[in-house]
Amino acid sequence: MNHFKTISEYYRHNGFSSPENPLISFVQCTKVDTCSLSREKFTGDFYMIMFKKMKSGVIVYGRTKYDHDNGSLAFIKPHQVMQMDNIELEEDGFIIFVHEDYFNGHHLHSEIKKYGFFDYEANEALHLSPREEEIMWDLFYKMTGENSNNQDEYTREIMLTHLDSILKYSQRFYKRQFINRTQLSGTTVSKFNNLLSSYFDNGKLIGKALPTVKSMAEKLNTSSRYLSDLLKQETGKTAMELIHIYLIGEAKNMLQAAQFSVSETAYTLGFENPPYFTRLFKKEVGLTPGEFRKQFLN
Repeated sequence: MNHFKTISEYYRHNGFSSPENPLISFVQCTKVDTCSLSREKFTGDFYMIMFKKMKSGVIVYGRTKYDHDNGSLAFIKPHQVMQMDNIELEEDGFIIFVHEDYFNGHHLHSEIKKYGFFDYEANEALHLSPREEEIMWDLFYKMTGENSNNQDEYTREIMLTHLDSILKYSQRFYKRQFINRTQLSGTTVSKFNNLLSSYFDNGKLIGKALPTVKSMAEKLNTSSRYLSDLLKQETGKTAMELIHIYLIGEAKNMLQAAQFSVSETAYTLGFENPPYFTRLFKKEVGLTPGEFRKQFLN
């Protein structure tokens, strides 16, 4: 599998002309152009933001693939395994390449890592409405226009301002996507809660590790970040917060029963470290497990 340290290396591998700027570059694909890129799996030291309406072909990143059912905006982070095979477009598309070094000294260097959609799976891509597509194309053309101008001390800041807008709009549009798919998100919330219940009903946690967001996401066929963001939109709580709330609820029930000690409660709920259980319980309830239990024993 190839790893490309620079955008220029990736361009040469695909037979493209060298980019004007080695740290940020743009590819616009027309529907008559297959926008053919390397079919082999690869990784790179750069971000990729892609808009495509595919007629055929497959894009793979994360653990899943995205086929040609819908147009989408996809986000790839550095070092993420990526593959594109036999891509043919129904309409024009674009790819924005930004090397991680381009952000050095800018607030986006840390801010971009906070956008959860760079950790989503291929089948969790952002589906844009026609108006949303117009907004993204407008920002893309502003970036390419600035890139083709004579470079000066303002160029990088202007380019990153437009890129920042793309990221902020994408965050907004994902929230719209979650809301528009309330039936799907509601089903996911229900499945999430049922899955948590099954751990306790079947005694799966006794002597075993606590359920993690990753393990829950795998069972629900989503990425950890997408699951957490979807639950946050629907319930106001992240996946980890909901797991903690459920665990503490079960702990309360057990501590009210005289036959369970604090350590037995922690062990039954999958806590290998009772002090961690005590800290989490006090954080959520305001009392230690022992203090909470004494209220009912007295």
